[in-house]
Amino acid sequence: MNLSITKDMLDLDRIPLHIAIIMDGNGRWAQKRNLPRTAGHKAGAETLRSIMRTAGMLGVKAITAYAFSTENWKRPAYEVNFLMSLFDSYLTDEIQTLHKENVRVVFSGDLSRLPDKIKVKAEKTAQITSENNGLILNLAVNYGGQAEILNAIKQIVTDVKAGVLTGEDIDDKTFSGYLYTAGLPELDLLIRPGGDMRISNFLLWQMAYAEIWFTKTFWPDITENHLYQAIYDFQQRDRRFGALENK
Repeated sequence: MNLSITKDMLDLDRIPLHIAIIMDGNGRWAQKRNLPRTAGHKAGAETLRSIMRTAGMLGVKAITAYAFSTENWKRPAYEVNFLMSLFDSYLTDEIQTLHKENVRVVFSGDLSRLPDKIKVKAEKTAQITSENNGLILNLAVNYGGQAEILNAIKQIVTDVKAGVLTGEDIDDKTFSGYLYTAGLPELDLLIRPGGDMRISNFLLWQMAYAEIWFTKTFWPDITENHLYQAIYDFQQRDRRFGALENK
C-alpha cells in the first residue's frame, strides 16, 4: 500500500459520491496495546470524525458507517452496553458540531431494539440536521443486510395488498425505495479495514456494483492518507457495470 498518495493526486471530478465503511479492528487495536476493547471503540469513533471531515472536503456526498450490526448483540454484555453508551455520548456530544458543519445525519437499521433514550436522541439528531445540505452521515445501527431486504419485501407485500403497488410496478428502482438507504446516492465504494475480506451482511443490495477496498490496518489507525489511497485506487478501476469495456 502506497500511503504517499495525496489529495493533489486525486481527480476531484471523479470522487465516489457514497462511501460505506465497515469500522473493523477496534477490539484488536486495543488488545495490541493491552487496553480494554472498549478503548478501541472509543478510538474508532474519533477516527470516524476525522475521516468524515476529510471526505466532506473532497466532495463525498454520503458516508454510511457500520456502527452496530444485528449480530453485535451476541457480544459480551459489557461490550454491548459500552457501545450503546458510546453511541449515546456520540449523539449528545457531536450533534451541535455536526449541525454547525452542515452534516445531515440519518439512520439505517431497526432502531426499535435500542434503549428508549438513544432512540429519542437519534430521532432528535435526524430532525435537527434534516435541513442541512452538506455531507450525509448514515449511521447503520442494529443493521443487517438480510434483515433490511426482508423488511423491504414485507413493506412491498403490504402495499400490494393495499393497492398502493401492483406487481408490474416493482423493479429495482422501486425496491431500492423501500430500503433504509432510500434517497442516498448509489453506493460507489466500500472500505473495509482490519484484514477480513468479507462484507459481513452489510448493504447486500446496495453492494451490487460497488468497488471494495480492503486494508489490514485496524480502523482506529486509519488516516486521511488511507482515504486518499482508497479513492485513488477506486479511480484507477474500470467500472463497467456488467458491460464491455468501451473501445
